[in-house]
Amino acid sequence: MKKIALLLITCILMVACSRPEFQGADISDGPIGGNFTLTDHHGKIRHSDEFKGKVLVLFFGFTQCPDVCPTTMSELKATMTQLGEQAKDVQVLFVSVDPERDTNQILSEYVPAFHSTFLGLNGNKEQLEQITKKFRIIYQKQPLGDSYTMDHSAGSYLIDKNGKTRVMVNYGAGSSVFTHDIQLLLAE
Repeated sequence: MKKIALLLITCILMVACSRPEFQGADISDGPIGGNFTLTDHHGKIRHSDEFKGKVLVLFFGFTQCPDVCPTTMSELKATMTQLGEQAKDVQVLFVSVDPERDTNQILSEYVPAFHSTFLGLNGNKEQLEQITKKFRIIYQKQPLGDSYTMDHSAGSYLIDKNGKTRVMVNYGAGSSVFTHDIQLLLAE
């Protein structure tokens, strides 16, 4: 009987100490992420360290995107509603992969239209190359008539309160996946 009780206690402790089960891809042990410095849509220089204590959602896109970007931003807006009071401990960062067109003025009109607390970030070519390399983001211009569009990686990253990249949420996963995984990170 003592062996069964000991085995039961061991199983309970193993479950209690195990990693959370994310619905997005758990990349906690991966080499993705790192510190970055960019400018927000208010013109203020932002360093990733200043967001410690909050769960960050990092999404790379561009304001003239016809589908992926507005869909993801709408999912994140719904996520903030689903989080309720917990939303105050979450910061969504939209990083432009099109700094040529996505000026602070354009970002200040686009990003907060989804949620007033969301921040649009941009930087110069070197800053953009640094952050996209750290987060393994692929982006490139594609000619489109007299203009161009941007091809880019479409996943979003969840960064825990200590600044560690933990989850990659695929495009189209839905707000419930974001909400679930953000709540797990908030509970840590």
